[in-house]
Amino acid sequence: MTKQERATRTRDALIKSAAREFDEHGYALAKLSAISSGAGVSPGALHFHFENKVAAAVEIDASTTLRRTARIVYHQRSNALQNLADTTHALARLVREDVVVRAGFRLSCSQLCGTDLNLRQEWQSCVQQRLAEAADEGLLASDIGGQQDLARTIVAATIGLEALCRDNGEWLSPGTVTGLWRTLLPIVAAPGRSPP
Repeated sequence: MTKQERATRTRDALIKSAAREFDEHGYALAKLSAISSGAGVSPGALHFHFENKVAAAVEIDASTTLRRTARIVYHQRSNALQNLADTTHALARLVREDVVVRAGFRLSCSQLCGTDLNLRQEWQSCVQQRLAEAADEGLLASDIGGQQDLARTIVAATIGLEALCRDNGEWLSPGTVTGLWRTLLPIVAAPGRSPP
């Protein structure tokens, strides 16, 4: 194994360990010693790789994963509303199964963390883009009001589920997300244009 491969492996281990610590304890109560020991490295290795910016690294990795997943779902789409529902399901799965994504969301809403990323804002931008595409495709009901209000409603509902999931994982189960869209689609979709 090359020096660069070892460095990449160490960095990845530190990010996963930091994500577990932030997910379990939050930013304020996370301990750097627990992060380094959880990755099986010295505290010096943590400082070498991140210079006290491990929270930002977790958020960046979470953002990268979310963007990659949204792109994958986008290219598999049948129409913009179906794509939005599918992207919501993919987001829910990531928050349930990927500790880095889950910790990234938790850090993103922490005032103490102070990083430049905002995963919730990125999600809102994704929702707005999909709704604009749905409008261009003639998929939105004419009486729904503004796309901005609809985007805020979808973001509030999905981010609310993300927050509730911290105490009970069922809030982001496939059935719950399907139920959300079963409620929203009859209101949002133009007559006869609702995805199957």
